Amino acid sequence: MKARPRKRFLPLALCLLLAGCSDDAPQALGTLEYDRVALPAPVAERIVSIDVREGQRVEAGATLLTLERTRTEAQTQAALAQVLRQREALAELEAGPRREDIDQARANLNAAQAQARDASAYYARLQPLGQHQLVAAAEVDRARAAAGNAQAQVRAAQAALDELVHGTRAEQLAQGEAALQAAQAQAEAEQATLQKLDLVAPRAGRIDSIPYKLGDQAPVGAPLVVMLVGEAPHARVYVPEPIRADVAVGQRARVFVEGRAQALEGTVRMVRSEPTFTPYYALTGEDAARLSYLAEVQLAPGVDLPAGLPVRVEFAPAERRAEDTP
Repeated sequence: MKARPRKRFLPLALCLLLAGCSDDAPQALGTLEYDRVALPAPVAERIVSIDVREGQRVEAGATLLTLERTRTEAQTQAALAQVLRQREALAELEAGPRREDIDQARANLNAAQAQARDASAYYARLQPLGQHQLVAAAEVDRARAAAGNAQAQVRAAQAALDELVHGTRAEQLAQGEAALQAAQAQAEAEQATLQKLDLVAPRAGRIDSIPYKLGDQAPVGAPLVVMLVGEAPHARVYVPEPIRADVAVGQRARVFVEGRAQALEGTVRMVRSEPTFTPYYALTGEDAARLSYLAEVQLAPGVDLPAGLPVRVEFAPAERRAEDTP
């Protein structure tokens, strides 16, 4: 039996591109693409307004959509209140104890000392009576315990007074400053999140897609708007393994776009080092090897073409590339 020829299903546009390929220049197939910027949802809030439409061109800083602000505003106010509380607590530590507190601690010490003198005198009177068994031994023991407890109260009152007189410790001030800095950082984070509820364009470009609609509540991190940015598109192509050694970053190339007879000039800006299997639409000629390397060819500024168009890229031969390199 005769072997049946292998069929390949290629898009019509790529077949037309293959018909015009030159045999002497290394080439690769792919599509025209733009750099994509995805704007994620900072919080899981409802979309209350959408100010752009898909395909619209916008300038940097233009408002794209707005999320509900009620919850985030409340969290921001709570964070600012916590900053105020920590600031006042630090000021209290820096000011130290009040004179009234010191006077109160000194009065407590005087009262404890008076009680200690009274308890000691009472024990001194009972002690000889107990030796002569004129009072019960238990009564003497209680008097001795009361005198000891009164002395302990004096020492506690003295320590409390010394603590106030010596003022705030340096470690307490450091803790107060750290708590204030933490509260300020949290407030800044909440304010930053509040500002992100108004999604703005980070760069000039075209709105590619708006996955969610008015009233939707996207999860945190989900892309709310996807933009196509850059002064010009780039060709995203697959370089066959046999010509990989002849393609390098900075090399000049000619980009043939479907629907345009004249080739566009471009420069190789990236070549992946990891190989991948060639997509079906990029298989050309006798495919001895299916491995290929993803590459990007940047077009010159001013080219305004839609993304997704099939392209064919011809790379400058080695001898020409050496001459073109400054």
